[in-house]
Amino acid sequence: MSVRAGREFLAIPGPTTMPDAVLQAMHRPALDIYSDAMVELTDGLLRDLGRLFATQGHCYIYIANGHGAWEAVLSNVLSRGDKILVLESGRFALGWGIVASGLGIEVEILKGDWRRAVRPAELEARLRQDTTHQIKAIVVVQIDTASGVVNDIPALSAAIKAAGHPALLMVDAVASLGCMPFQMDEWGVDVAMASSQKGLMTPPGLSFVAAGPRAREMHQRAGLRAPYWDWTLREGPEHYMKYAGTAPVHLLFALRQAIDMLFEETLEGSFLRHRLLGEAVRRAVAGWAMGGALSLNITAPAERSDTVTTVLVDGADPLALGRYCKEKCGVVLGLGIGELSGRAFRIAHMGHVNAPMVLGTLGVVEMGLRALNIPHGHGTEAAIDYLGDSVGA
Repeated sequence: MSVRAGREFLAIPGPTTMPDAVLQAMHRPALDIYSDAMVELTDGLLRDLGRLFATQGHCYIYIANGHGAWEAVLSNVLSRGDKILVLESGRFALGWGIVASGLGIEVEILKGDWRRAVRPAELEARLRQDTTHQIKAIVVVQIDTASGVVNDIPALSAAIKAAGHPALLMVDAVASLGCMPFQMDEWGVDVAMASSQKGLMTPPGLSFVAAGPRAREMHQRAGLRAPYWDWTLREGPEHYMKYAGTAPVHLLFALRQAIDMLFEETLEGSFLRHRLLGEAVRRAVAGWAMGGALSLNITAPAERSDTVTTVLVDGADPLALGRYCKEKCGVVLGLGIGELSGRAFRIAHMGHVNAPMVLGTLGVVEMGLRALNIPHGHGTEAAIDYLGDSVGA
């Protein structure tokens, strides 16, 4: 027996649910890629990406996923044999480090904990030890979708300054851009990157890099520059060079529509919506945790992200819960990955998401907990109570 029908709902942290208007924006003929309209489309998107990153730096659009953007960042500022410091707080900064290692970059990991954010004091202490400034760059994620943590980027930037260290600060904002504040210039971030398929509500296939003046200066000496990723070539006089060839026209139509929707809501409105829905999910998990089998992965409340919540499962099978929710109800949960494989599930609440979507997901999870006899308290009711108290009439 099943109660699933209609559209399957994705509660995974990417690709996220796309608005119908974004899908419809792609349903049109191709654009003449040599036309003024194409130039205007590109110029408008680059300008608005700068607004999203909150930077006066240069922005670049790549036909790539986030892994491609990682390589774009590394290859544009570093040389073979350079050393970077990877700040661990989950899987994805480590993944960036793996890409760096494959490019011939020396990678040091500042060991972290998948249940907490990076500690600025630990970063400062490590940098003070690097008296000869062998570390050329520091890489970190703002939100890690494996652990569900949010790192304090301004505090990490302050730690670098306190240590008097010249390393670049490079931030992965894939799971945060458009969903929570990101102030690249104000926070002293030198390079940031993101992708289309999460908070920006656009199909996978686009990624974005924003480069500040220190990164662009280091770019002049970078020995890993490659034709496809190279910032200098993408700033060439002919428009097609901004894409290193044919533009991804229909993905750009989708992105234009998604950014327009985001600006219509206002960034502040989006940030508040994500805070409210994220807290509703956390209230639900706290209610379920009363049964003793479930708990929030991130221990400190201030370090729990507003875009994805990772839930630990003790004494039960999270894979079975995921199968039940998908096969019986049409809701796709994220499963635990990396160190949390087989030990957790994840609920995404980012991008094109609202109260019915979140409360429906929570209701299905609670239904699955009941059907599979996994001990739990009342969680969905706690989420409803929180939103009812927080969203005024």
